[in-house]
Amino acid sequence: MAVYLVAVLLLLTPCQPVPLDFPPLSNSSLFLEELSNTTEHYSIQPPGTIRRTPQTIIVGVRKGGTRALLEMLDIHPNIVVAATEVHFFDWDENYVKEIEWYRSLMPFSFENQITIEKTPGYFTSPLAAERIHSMNSSIKLLLILRDPTERVISDYTQVYYNRLENHKPVQPFEGIVIKNGALNTKYKAIQRSLYDIHMERWLKHFSLNQIHIVDGNTLIKTPLTELQKVERFLNLPPRIVSSNFYFNQTKGFYCIRSDGRERCLHESKGRPHPIVNETVLEQLYSYFREHNQRFYTMVNQTFDWH
Repeated sequence: MAVYLVAVLLLLTPCQPVPLDFPPLSNSSLFLEELSNTTEHYSIQPPGTIRRTPQTIIVGVRKGGTRALLEMLDIHPNIVVAATEVHFFDWDENYVKEIEWYRSLMPFSFENQITIEKTPGYFTSPLAAERIHSMNSSIKLLLILRDPTERVISDYTQVYYNRLENHKPVQPFEGIVIKNGALNTKYKAIQRSLYDIHMERWLKHFSLNQIHIVDGNTLIKTPLTELQKVERFLNLPPRIVSSNFYFNQTKGFYCIRSDGRERCLHESKGRPHPIVNETVLEQLYSYFREHNQRFYTMVNQTFDWH
């Protein structure tokens, strides 16, 4: 049942200067193109199936490993996944189309299958938590997180390559993160890594036992460990096994083996990151440290972050 797949590996190799808060390529036009492909893919209804609103949503975080997580979970025979990021709960122009429009974008599923949708933008959206709760107050949520500083660099790197591909100017990482000699805490990539701020909003609408946090740093090293935890959280029989993964020496990360096929993440995943000035790294580590500790307390869980 696998779609594509696997994990994002951090490669710290030199690269050219890069950009700031420029919109990513996943904009409305790209969304519509993906939506067209998805609609065609889902147009044939197998007997005994219907479209269902998701029983589980991967709500974030951007550049945390959401695509890898989704496609790894797609190995499980009791899981079906939406092929594209729907942006129903965080984009007003989609939310006004109402729930039947949203349901129409889900894959067909059998009664014993869980439908999963993932849109990383939900986690940092001021409205998504409340809107999802209004749809289904008992829904189970998956949140995959990684070291906040690594996530900022990865966020920057994605925008950097998007701008290069579109022949737009770029800025060095340090030129964006540091303004007038101080950390630019208004930089959106930094704001997205303030996990405690965003989690506080989600916990106003959902209990902690409805939210399972996947360790993105562990997922890329030992994927089976994290996926078995997700299986238990979703009350699914254990079906994902070690033979479903193999380490691709060329790419430098794990890929998926399922249904007699092998799949790796798209080439846009795992792009080389810039080497960041050590002083700037220390400033980021220091800034996130208090937020991380507050987050650990909120979720009763700790992570191996700087």
